[in-house]
Amino acid sequence: MSEKRHEQLGLNEETVLDMYRTMLLSRRIDERMWLLNRSGKIPFVISCQGQEAAQVGAAFALDRQKDYVLPYYRDVGVVLTFGMTAKDLMLSGFAKEEDPNSGGRQMPGHFGQKKNRIVTGSSPVTTQVPHAVGIALAGKMEGKDLVTFVTFGEGSSNQGDFHEGANFAGVHKLPVIFMCENNKYAISVPISKQLSCENVSDRAIGYGMPGITVDGNDPLEVYAAVKEAADRARRGEGPTLVETVSYRLTPHSSDDDDRSYRTADEVAEAKTKDSIKTFGAYLREVGILNDESEKQMNDEVMKIVNEATDYAENASYPKAESAMNHVYAQK
Repeated sequence: MSEKRHEQLGLNEETVLDMYRTMLLSRRIDERMWLLNRSGKIPFVISCQGQEAAQVGAAFALDRQKDYVLPYYRDVGVVLTFGMTAKDLMLSGFAKEEDPNSGGRQMPGHFGQKKNRIVTGSSPVTTQVPHAVGIALAGKMEGKDLVTFVTFGEGSSNQGDFHEGANFAGVHKLPVIFMCENNKYAISVPISKQLSCENVSDRAIGYGMPGITVDGNDPLEVYAAVKEAADRARRGEGPTLVETVSYRLTPHSSDDDDRSYRTADEVAEAKTKDSIKTFGAYLREVGILNDESEKQMNDEVMKIVNEATDYAENASYPKAESAMNHVYAQK
């Protein structure tokens, strides 16, 4: 029997199974999106495959009743944990009227849902970082017990928005968790051509906050890092920069051909560390998961994905006359 790392973190069997189920649902939704895109049914996919452990491990470490999340475009695992459903995501993929993110106005990956404190992102990358800092400042000024959690890729850590946001949060000791999901590539640019320092987390010291780099394929390691960052923030000790290192298993998006900048062998090697496999193996080792329960879970997840797909495909598109809503001031 392997050491039960989840128990050392205060997590029970039900919680870690829920983490794995959420990771699996993220993966199956993503895989379905690619099939729908390739069959001409939805226009665009920007994938979370390979990053589920980081997203779900982090989101489980937050308070889903109080905290605000400002996800970046791959964060299917984060938004599912915070209350979005497979149906919500499929409605977005099909750009239907019921899409909770934008009513079918925005491409997939622009998550936003007020009731679950998922703050809307925009197409220019990294704009969510100063927004997270602003919400944290407002919460601090109003004396609220909240933490803001914002994610971005390692390419985005080179943008001015990240540096300005991190500096402001550090100066004012704001309750922000900056989480860089380092997946090794900013579209086609490898990390070796993005940074002169070894890790994105090395940048934290310049802004007066701790920085930590963890294995993004291990949801328990990510959980521990984000939980400590959240505890620090709630104690009034300020922000933390967490870097999760994983690998993007798919092309950058459905419009990208990754064969032009990385080899098939490199991708195949990364798949041997796929968190869906490795976390499933851990759960088996500690006696939480077996063949029967894994099959049952996968069947349940696929039923959810199938029902969500059917619902969204048959849902209504937005009315044409609504095209100008929220564009110009209404009298």
